[in-house]
Amino acid sequence: MSTIPDDLSYTKEHEWVAGIEDGLTVTVGITAYAAEQLGDVVFVEVHAEVGSTVAAGDTVGEVESTKSVSDIFAPVGGEVVEINPTVVDDPSLINSDPYGDGWLFRVRVEQEPDDLLSAAEYTALTSGES
Repeated sequence: MSTIPDDLSYTKEHEWVAGIEDGLTVTVGITAYAAEQLGDVVFVEVHAEVGSTVAAGDTVGEVESTKSVSDIFAPVGGEVVEINPTVVDDPSLINSDPYGDGWLFRVRVEQEPDDLLSAAEYTALTSGES
């Protein structure tokens, strides 16, 4: 099992959110746990365009691995301000560096959901899954 950073927030859909405490722009990615479950990631697409507005829970893209295809959900609502072109060009970064260069997109937060999980809560969630 991979390390779960304490300074991030998490969703039940296995995404992480960095910078939520700043209240302005947050970075979103897929957790190492999800990357492990997916296997080798071979394709990443973020459908939401820079400048578009997303609501928390919206499907904003997809990740394809050697095992399956999974949707990417917006964990927060707001304006998409950046999409990571590096991870689109090299999807394996989700496996090798999910909390670093493997980030997916950034959102200027307008709506923060109340269901984000702490690292401890996310650890409890993932320890019950196989």
